[in-house]
Amino acid sequence: MAILLHELVGSDPARPFSPHCWKVRLALRHKGLDFHTVPVPFTGVPKIEGGSGIVPVLRDGDTVVSDSFAIAEYLETAYPDAPSLFGGEGGRRLSRFVESWSQRTIHPVLGGFALLDIHDALDPADQAYFRESRETRMGKPLEAVVEGREQRLASFLQQLEPLRAILAAQPFLGGESPLFADYIVFGAFQWLRVSSPFAVLPAGDPISAWFERCLDLHEGEGRRVPAAA
Repeated sequence: MAILLHELVGSDPARPFSPHCWKVRLALRHKGLDFHTVPVPFTGVPKIEGGSGIVPVLRDGDTVVSDSFAIAEYLETAYPDAPSLFGGEGGRRLSRFVESWSQRTIHPVLGGFALLDIHDALDPADQAYFRESRETRMGKPLEAVVEGREQRLASFLQQLEPLRAILAAQPFLGGESPLFADYIVFGAFQWLRVSSPFAVLPAGDPISAWFERCLDLHEGEGRRVPAAA
Protein backbone atom coordinates (compact mmCIF):
# COMPACT_ATOMS: atom_id res chain seq x y z
CA MET A 1 0.00 0.00 0.00
CA ALA A 2 1.32 3.44 -0.97
CA ILE A 3 2.16 5.99 1.69
CA LEU A 4 -0.58 8.62 1.98
CA LEU A 5 0.07 12.19 3.09
CA HIS A 6 -2.94 14.31 4.08
CA GLU A 7 -2.12 17.95 3.27
CA LEU A 8 -3.84 21.28 3.89
CA VAL A 9 -5.08 23.08 0.76
CA GLY A 10 -7.29 25.98 -0.22
CA SER A 11 -9.69 26.19 -3.13
CA ASP A 12 -7.00 24.76 -5.43
CA PRO A 13 -6.21 21.19 -4.32
CA ALA A 14 -2.92 21.31 -6.23
CA ARG A 15 -1.51 24.05 -3.99
CA PRO A 16 -0.69 22.66 -0.52
CA PHE A 17 0.57 25.50 1.66
CA SER A 18 0.97 24.30 5.26
CA PRO A 19 4.58 24.72 6.46
CA HIS A 20 4.26 21.50 8.43
CA CYS A 21 3.10 19.55 5.39
CA TRP A 22 6.02 20.86 3.38
CA LYS A 23 8.45 19.63 6.02
CA VAL A 24 7.06 16.15 5.59
CA ARG A 25 6.99 16.31 1.78
CA LEU A 26 10.71 16.99 1.70
CA ALA A 27 11.37 14.42 4.44
CA LEU A 28 9.66 11.75 2.35
CA ARG A 29 11.69 12.72 -0.72
CA HIS A 30 14.85 12.79 1.39
CA LYS A 31 14.13 9.17 2.33
CA GLY A 32 13.48 8.29 -1.31
CA LEU A 33 9.91 7.20 -0.56
CA ASP A 34 7.00 7.29 -2.97
CA PHE A 35 3.76 8.73 -1.64
CA HIS A 36 0.36 9.98 -2.68
CA THR A 37 -1.19 13.15 -1.33
CA VAL A 38 -4.73 13.66 -0.05
CA PRO A 39 -5.81 17.34 -0.25
CA VAL A 40 -7.77 18.49 2.81
CA PRO A 41 -9.46 21.89 3.33
CA PHE A 42 -9.52 23.54 6.76
CA THR A 43 -13.06 22.35 7.49
CA GLY A 44 -12.07 18.80 6.53
CA VAL A 45 -9.17 18.51 8.97
CA PRO A 46 -11.28 17.15 11.89
CA LYS A 47 -12.48 14.33 9.61
CA ILE A 48 -9.02 12.97 8.76
CA GLU A 49 -8.42 9.43 9.93
CA GLY A 50 -6.91 9.23 13.36
CA GLY A 51 -8.92 12.21 14.56
CA SER A 52 -5.89 14.25 15.62
CA GLY A 53 -7.42 17.47 14.30
CA ILE A 54 -4.12 18.57 12.75
CA VAL A 55 -2.22 18.21 9.50
CA PRO A 56 -0.14 16.62 8.21
CA VAL A 57 -1.29 13.06 8.79
CA LEU A 58 0.68 10.18 7.30
CA ARG A 59 -0.61 6.68 6.67
CA ASP A 60 2.00 4.01 5.97
CA GLY A 61 0.29 0.64 5.78
CA ASP A 62 -1.46 0.12 9.09
CA THR A 63 0.43 2.97 10.78
CA VAL A 64 -1.10 6.43 11.09
CA VAL A 65 1.06 9.29 12.40
CA SER A 66 0.16 12.96 12.89
CA ASP A 67 2.41 15.95 13.69
CA SER A 68 5.28 16.75 11.34
CA PHE A 69 8.09 16.05 13.81
CA ALA A 70 6.51 12.77 14.91
CA ILE A 71 6.25 11.79 11.25
CA ALA A 72 9.93 12.56 10.69
CA GLU A 73 10.84 10.45 13.72
CA TYR A 74 8.65 7.63 12.43
CA LEU A 75 10.30 7.74 8.99
CA GLU A 76 13.74 7.70 10.57
CA THR A 77 12.87 4.58 12.57
CA ALA A 78 10.82 2.78 9.93
CA TYR A 79 13.34 3.36 7.11
CA PRO A 80 16.76 3.22 8.80
CA ASP A 81 18.61 2.25 5.61
CA ALA A 82 17.46 5.36 3.74
CA PRO A 83 19.37 8.66 4.15
CA SER A 84 19.08 9.98 7.69
CA LEU A 85 16.90 13.00 8.45
CA PHE A 86 18.80 13.84 11.64
CA GLY A 87 22.32 12.45 11.34
CA GLY A 88 22.05 10.87 14.79
CA GLU A 89 20.38 11.49 18.13
CA GLY A 90 22.16 14.81 18.63
CA GLY A 91 20.80 16.02 15.30
CA ARG A 92 17.30 14.98 16.26
CA ARG A 93 17.47 17.01 19.45
CA LEU A 94 18.97 20.00 17.66
CA SER A 95 16.14 19.79 15.14
CA ARG A 96 13.73 20.20 18.03
CA PHE A 97 15.48 23.45 18.88
CA VAL A 98 15.28 24.62 15.27
CA GLU A 99 11.57 23.80 15.22
CA SER A 100 10.99 25.73 18.44
CA TRP A 101 12.94 28.73 17.18
CA SER A 102 11.22 28.72 13.79
CA GLN A 103 7.72 28.50 15.25
CA ARG A 104 8.40 31.35 17.68
CA THR A 105 10.46 33.64 15.45
CA ILE A 106 9.50 32.99 11.82
CA HIS A 107 5.96 31.60 11.83
CA PRO A 108 4.22 34.43 13.70
CA VAL A 109 5.69 37.06 11.41
CA LEU A 110 5.14 35.25 8.12
CA GLY A 111 1.65 34.30 9.23
CA GLY A 112 0.93 37.95 9.94
CA PHE A 113 2.18 38.89 6.49
CA ALA A 114 0.10 36.24 4.69
CA LEU A 115 -3.15 35.83 6.67
CA LEU A 116 -5.36 37.80 4.30
CA ASP A 117 -3.83 36.16 1.21
CA ILE A 118 -4.44 32.73 2.73
CA HIS A 119 -8.04 33.68 3.47
CA ASP A 120 -8.60 34.83 -0.11
CA ALA A 121 -7.31 31.50 -1.48
CA LEU A 122 -9.87 29.42 0.44
CA ASP A 123 -13.34 28.20 -0.44
CA PRO A 124 -16.18 30.26 1.11
CA ALA A 125 -16.90 27.79 3.94
CA ASP A 126 -13.23 27.69 4.84
CA GLN A 127 -12.98 31.48 4.59
CA ALA A 128 -15.68 31.85 7.24
CA TYR A 129 -13.93 29.38 9.55
CA PHE A 130 -10.51 30.89 8.95
CA ARG A 131 -11.60 34.48 9.54
CA GLU A 132 -13.51 33.70 12.72
CA SER A 133 -10.81 31.49 14.24
CA ARG A 134 -7.88 33.76 13.36
CA GLU A 135 -9.59 37.00 14.31
CA THR A 136 -10.55 35.48 17.66
CA ARG A 137 -6.95 34.41 18.19
CA MET A 138 -5.41 37.70 17.03
CA GLY A 139 -8.02 40.00 18.57
CA LYS A 140 -8.35 42.08 15.41
CA PRO A 141 -9.57 41.81 11.79
CA LEU A 142 -7.34 40.05 9.27
CA GLU A 143 -6.97 43.33 7.39
CA ALA A 144 -5.54 44.98 10.50
CA VAL A 145 -3.10 42.10 11.07
CA VAL A 146 -1.66 42.46 7.59
CA GLU A 147 -1.63 46.27 7.54
CA GLY A 148 1.86 47.76 7.59
CA ARG A 149 3.67 44.56 6.66
CA GLU A 150 6.05 46.47 4.38
CA GLN A 151 7.19 48.57 7.35
CA ARG A 152 7.68 45.48 9.54
CA LEU A 153 9.86 43.66 7.01
CA ALA A 154 13.21 45.25 7.91
CA SER A 155 12.82 44.31 11.57
CA PHE A 156 11.96 40.72 10.64
CA LEU A 157 15.01 40.40 8.39
CA GLN A 158 17.19 41.59 11.26
CA GLN A 159 15.77 38.85 13.49
CA LEU A 160 17.03 36.32 10.95
CA GLU A 161 20.69 37.26 11.44
CA PRO A 162 21.58 34.00 13.29
CA LEU A 163 20.16 32.01 10.38
CA ARG A 164 21.85 34.27 7.85
CA ALA A 165 25.25 33.93 9.51
CA ILE A 166 25.24 30.13 9.47
CA LEU A 167 24.01 29.96 5.87
CA ALA A 168 26.73 32.37 4.77
CA ALA A 169 29.25 29.83 6.03
CA GLN A 170 27.71 26.57 4.77
CA PRO A 171 25.18 25.50 2.12
CA PHE A 172 22.61 24.00 4.50
CA LEU A 173 21.83 23.93 8.20
CA GLY A 174 22.82 20.28 7.97
CA GLY A 175 26.23 21.21 6.54
CA GLU A 176 27.11 20.24 2.99
CA SER A 177 23.75 18.50 2.54
CA PRO A 178 20.29 19.11 4.04
CA LEU A 179 18.75 17.53 7.10
CA PHE A 180 15.29 17.80 8.64
CA ALA A 181 16.33 21.07 10.30
CA ASP A 182 16.54 22.59 6.81
CA TYR A 183 13.09 21.30 5.94
CA ILE A 184 11.65 22.83 9.10
CA VAL A 185 12.78 26.33 8.18
CA PHE A 186 12.15 25.80 4.48
CA GLY A 187 8.54 24.90 5.25
CA ALA A 188 7.96 28.31 6.81
CA PHE A 189 9.25 30.25 3.80
CA GLN A 190 7.51 27.90 1.38
CA TRP A 191 4.26 28.60 3.24
CA LEU A 192 4.63 32.28 2.35
CA ARG A 193 5.83 31.59 -1.21
CA VAL A 194 2.80 29.43 -2.02
CA SER A 195 0.26 31.55 -0.12
CA SER A 196 1.20 35.14 -0.86
CA PRO A 197 2.92 37.28 -3.49
CA PHE A 198 4.51 39.32 -0.68
CA ALA A 199 8.25 38.70 -1.02
CA VAL A 200 10.47 38.89 2.06
CA LEU A 201 13.91 37.57 1.10
CA PRO A 202 16.01 40.05 -0.90
CA ALA A 203 18.28 38.90 -3.72
CA GLY A 204 21.83 38.37 -2.52
CA ASP A 205 20.78 37.38 1.00
CA PRO A 206 22.38 34.05 2.03
CA ILE A 207 18.95 32.94 3.24
CA SER A 208 17.49 33.60 -0.19
CA ALA A 209 20.28 31.57 -1.84
CA TRP A 210 19.68 28.72 0.62
CA PHE A 211 15.93 28.82 -0.05
CA GLU A 212 16.56 28.53 -3.80
CA ARG A 213 18.80 25.51 -3.15
CA CYS A 214 16.05 23.95 -1.07
CA LEU A 215 13.49 24.53 -3.83
CA ASP A 216 15.78 22.57 -6.17
CA LEU A 217 16.19 19.60 -3.81
CA HIS A 218 14.80 16.18 -4.68
CA GLU A 219 14.21 16.95 -8.35
CA GLY A 220 12.69 20.32 -7.56
CA GLU A 221 9.97 19.11 -5.20
CA GLY A 222 9.49 22.59 -3.79
CA ARG A 223 9.06 24.11 -7.25
CA ARG A 224 6.28 21.71 -8.22
CA VAL A 225 3.89 24.27 -6.77
CA PRO A 226 4.40 27.69 -8.41
CA ALA A 227 4.79 30.80 -6.28
CA ALA A 228 1.66 32.82 -5.60
CA ALA A 229 1.07 35.59 -8.11
